[in-house]
Amino acid sequence: MATLASSSSLLHSTSSFNSCHTPSISPHRISLKLPSSSSISSSLSISQSFLALYSVNSRRLFSRNYFSVVQASSAGEKKVLIVNTNSGGHAVIGFYFAKELLSSGHDVTVFTVGDETSDKMKKTPFSRFSEITSAGGRTVWGNPADVGKILEGEVFDAVLDNNGKDLDSVRPVADWAKSSSVKQFLFISSAGIYKPTDELPHVEGDAVKADAGHVGVEKYISEIFGSWASFRPQYMIGSGNNKDCEEWFFDRIVRGRPILIPGSGMQLTNISHVRDLSSMLTLAVQNPAAASGHIFNCVGDRAVTLDGMARLCAKAAGSSVEIVHYDPKAVGVDAKKAFPFRNMHFYAEPRAANEILGWSATTNLPEDLKERFDEYVKIGRDKKEMKFELDDKILEALKVPVAA
Repeated sequence: MATLASSSSLLHSTSSFNSCHTPSISPHRISLKLPSSSSISSSLSISQSFLALYSVNSRRLFSRNYFSVVQASSAGEKKVLIVNTNSGGHAVIGFYFAKELLSSGHDVTVFTVGDETSDKMKKTPFSRFSEITSAGGRTVWGNPADVGKILEGEVFDAVLDNNGKDLDSVRPVADWAKSSSVKQFLFISSAGIYKPTDELPHVEGDAVKADAGHVGVEKYISEIFGSWASFRPQYMIGSGNNKDCEEWFFDRIVRGRPILIPGSGMQLTNISHVRDLSSMLTLAVQNPAAASGHIFNCVGDRAVTLDGMARLCAKAAGSSVEIVHYDPKAVGVDAKKAFPFRNMHFYAEPRAANEILGWSATTNLPEDLKERFDEYVKIGRDKKEMKFELDDKILEALKVPVAA
């Protein structure tokens, strides 16, 4: 909303706003002179972007009965701990976040679950952790329940839990962070906790599944930390990801196989480059007062249809694509195992990050998918021998010829 102007977040009611003297306006900023009786600073600085938002959407903005004014914390190094999962699509979030924090001059420790010598560490993004250490970061491994022993005596400004999916997993880290006076606690949740709805996209504040593990974590950290925030990502793409997303499509496109999509193919979803997730997290670390107490949909600002994703991947590969739709029940397969995305409309909007953190998405699927395909070829996956037994089962049920 407003330009970042002090290290704390300020809430000021509309009634007080209306009692302010007439603002003086410059081409870039306005200065509000508050009544001398005001208990807050005698002047506020609000950017042109706030004025634009107000003029375009003032009814929606002030229906909340407040505005917020935030400012980036003073320049200075933050000491940040990232507790990173050792598997799944979320591991790459910690990798990108660490690199971005380091490039911004912060002190970073990445605590990865498990053993440094395990086979999992031979996969990306872990095989690329030298990029973190060469930039001045530190990497350690272990059991999150032992974080206090492994990092005994260390004090961090901020901790991100990018590992736990339920309170049992996160509580040891959260309790240690609380006992060691960590100033800010961040959590990677999931947009998958939203309840299905007839009104999309999902926005912060929408109903969530009460039994979802992430919900319990969000509730707990909100109760024990003065400064906390939770981030709900969806599907991600980006170099270093070890969970197939775009690769699922590339695998079939380069081998001349059809893309099998359950349903109509018009289902909408949200796919974001992981750099956008890391930039949102970095803004939260650099502006803790602004981020405090908020849920952020960690997603891009555009949706894509499932058919559209197939076509964009084909374009990135410089190829054509055949799309075949099917009814999972009719062919006797579990769509969750046969297709990498949910077989339904599933997308959110990053309203809170836009308005509170001043964040903007940079995901550009046509460009980002081209970059991903170039890397796909570079690592030789296009030549790797693969079997598509489940695809063949679907095609056989549909009586569609299977490519030799």
